[in-house]
Amino acid sequence: MAQDKAVEDMAAGKSAKSGRLMMVAVVLLALLVGGGGVAAFFMLSGSDSAGPAVSDAAAPVVKAKALYTKIRTLEGRPMFVVTLASDDGKRHFLQTYIEAKSREQEVVDVLNLHMPLIVARLNALFTSQKFEQLQTIEGKIQLRSEALELLQGIVQEKAGRPGVEALLFTNFVMQ
Repeated sequence: MAQDKAVEDMAAGKSAKSGRLMMVAVVLLALLVGGGGVAAFFMLSGSDSAGPAVSDAAAPVVKAKALYTKIRTLEGRPMFVVTLASDDGKRHFLQTYIEAKSREQEVVDVLNLHMPLIVARLNALFTSQKFEQLQTIEGKIQLRSEALELLQGIVQEKAGRPGVEALLFTNFVMQ
């Protein structure tokens, strides 16, 4: 009987030890699977940004610093003031400040050299606008795109490429 009791105690001890061992193995397995999942997530989400970086290293594309040129009259006034046509018969005015954005010093030099031509053509463009049309966002966007095309045309004629990336109205007041 004593032997049976000893065998039972030994069996109970073994099952308790094997239960603990099983529990530790399950926890370790869960940690391993969870850690692998987290590692896979970071590796896969990081591969999207790493992919272009690797190809960029093969063919580096360096974007030059933006250069801004104030479009101004010969007297140095940084603004345009024009009278606008209107359907209501009243006199309306537009005052705007303009800057041209480019990325090449040669384009900036062309803009500065031909500033009188640029100012004259922009004045002609602005005076041909209707007050009612410029009161809308679409009208202002249309005017900006027309002015940009005009500016790019002048630079294309003088430098052989458009060169001007954007035209910015830094102030735009109508009354």
